[in-house]
Amino acid sequence: MLKITDLSLRRGTRLLLENVELDVFPGQRLGLTGANGSGKSSLFSVIAGRLEADQGNVSLPRGTLIAEVLQETPESSRTAIDYVINGDKAYRSLETKIAQAELDDNGTELASLHSQMEAIDGFRVSARAGQLLHGLGFTATEQSQSVDTFSGGWRMRLNLATALMTRADLLLLDEPTNHLDLDAMVWLEQWLASYEGIVLVISHDREFLDRAVTRIAHIENHTIQVYEGNYSLAERRRAESIEIQYKQHLRQQKQVRHMRSYIDRFRYKASKAKQAQSRIKALERMEIVSPVQQKNAFVFEFETPDHSPHQLIDLKDINAGYKEPVLSNVKFRLSDGDRIGLLGRNGTGKTTLMKTLAAELPPLQGTYTGDTKLRIGYFAQQQLELLNPQWSPLDHLADLSQNQTERSLRTFLGRFGFSGDAATEPIAVRSGGERARLVLALIVYRKPNLLLLDEPTNHLDIQMRESISFALQSYSGCLVVVAHDRHLLRLVTDELWLIDDGSLRRFEGDLDDYVVWLRQRQKGTGKAIESHADKQSKKGKDIGTKDEPKGRRSKSTRQEKAKQRVKIKPLRDNLNRIEKEIDKATEARLRLDQELANPEIYSEVNKDQLRELLFDQARNAQVHQELESRWLEASELLEQADVPTQ
Repeated sequence: MLKITDLSLRRGTRLLLENVELDVFPGQRLGLTGANGSGKSSLFSVIAGRLEADQGNVSLPRGTLIAEVLQETPESSRTAIDYVINGDKAYRSLETKIAQAELDDNGTELASLHSQMEAIDGFRVSARAGQLLHGLGFTATEQSQSVDTFSGGWRMRLNLATALMTRADLLLLDEPTNHLDLDAMVWLEQWLASYEGIVLVISHDREFLDRAVTRIAHIENHTIQVYEGNYSLAERRRAESIEIQYKQHLRQQKQVRHMRSYIDRFRYKASKAKQAQSRIKALERMEIVSPVQQKNAFVFEFETPDHSPHQLIDLKDINAGYKEPVLSNVKFRLSDGDRIGLLGRNGTGKTTLMKTLAAELPPLQGTYTGDTKLRIGYFAQQQLELLNPQWSPLDHLADLSQNQTERSLRTFLGRFGFSGDAATEPIAVRSGGERARLVLALIVYRKPNLLLLDEPTNHLDIQMRESISFALQSYSGCLVVVAHDRHLLRLVTDELWLIDDGSLRRFEGDLDDYVVWLRQRQKGTGKAIESHADKQSKKGKDIGTKDEPKGRRSKSTRQEKAKQRVKIKPLRDNLNRIEKEIDKATEARLRLDQELANPEIYSEVNKDQLRELLFDQARNAQVHQELESRWLEASELLEQADVPTQ
């Protein structure tokens, strides 16, 4: 159990946490939320032992192993899978000892070490690492590439896989979804659900928190309030608590004013002096209900565009990419009022399409037609790098404006949180989230009639994400969004388009249907397998020699297909049985999560029931993991049979 007692923490002169109490039990997945700068990452540093608290204690059982995701990846010629295996320190230790025992020709020691390796499932270490990498989006070929061939975002995925590979009792994940696409996020949610230890997650993605955690610890006003259940439930309960506190404060203040009025009127009147003194003592003893202190959220709106052409951009037979096409034969038309979300795995070409639409990447082939009154607002992570670090927010805005007073520019920047000195300080001292806010402010100022937003919510806290969602809902122009923030996509888009296998097409369905499609794709029942089946069917038609009679060729084909069906039937039946077992285990997990979300279960009188539920949860997670391993093996056998799974 992780136990935090009377913990206070300062960074410099700023108080982050004061007298914090928190208990987290094995099997629980806790989401740590709060505004940027509230102390979430600092608390992680205290728990990991990198930072010492000013007061209080963090206690863990002796020998507890803590795993974190490294924020930097050293240059390495190791393969990706070998790098991830390093996360399993127990395996690496035994591997070294076995190599030494073999050199010493010590048979007795070797037997003992191999027994220990069997006990930790060490002989399947490559399979376990491969499963993690596959889930996080690495192909079999990429798993064999050296680490130094990957970009920064993919290296962060390698670091995440390495942390998940660790046999940790406590897993600390600080913004684990920042470099993941939606399919990798869905996989991570499922993986965390079967984790047996303690998971602490810092995330600003509310839908990820809804699906991945069972408790929320919210940091506000230097303290932590714990809510049972996911983020949406915690948000409702927090709102109810704030409303109750607000009403209690108003009622108490009314009572205090009445008592003070009585005291002021009668404290020096002999006949009423005793009652006045009684009220003075009552006021001194009164436990004051604090007023509700909420930071004002950033509230802004997109300006109405000066021009709203009916057709903004028309792409005809576009091949898009750099030297070689990433997207082919793209036909895409954007009209005023369109609200489109782009879906697709990392590397499929979403950013390539956005750059093409923004006219930053000329098409390799085809025609791009933009209206003469087209005004584009393009937000992408590289836009943050184009900011001048020595300039202030005011300098950047003044560079765009024409004949505007400093006062009006300051008023505009204040809507985005750049007030007072924050408007005139160099942005070099600002965080990634603050720079993203500035880029967004500069886009709003231009009054675009087409917004192209490529991951606009990275580095932003939940409150700012809500502000952006609210503003985009009332935006009157055309909108195209790439985001792994499902909550944002649900709120601001009307239709979804999918980039897959180098092509762009409308996706018929919602985000939940897309998640189902991703799972089918992982199982091999998606479009790629269908195309493979078509190829096999066509190949079957060509069996035989050129002079062989058509009827004999057809009969031969039917016989081959019949033999194939007989061969794969037990494989498919086995896969179906495993999937039914997984469904049952999932239902049991959901039932256990619901019972553990009940606050009453954590009372002293229910400690035996809590212990039993936590044991059942850990056992269910183990069963789930075993079933998924069996499913993967069965799927591979079926795939090797060269037919699509059902």
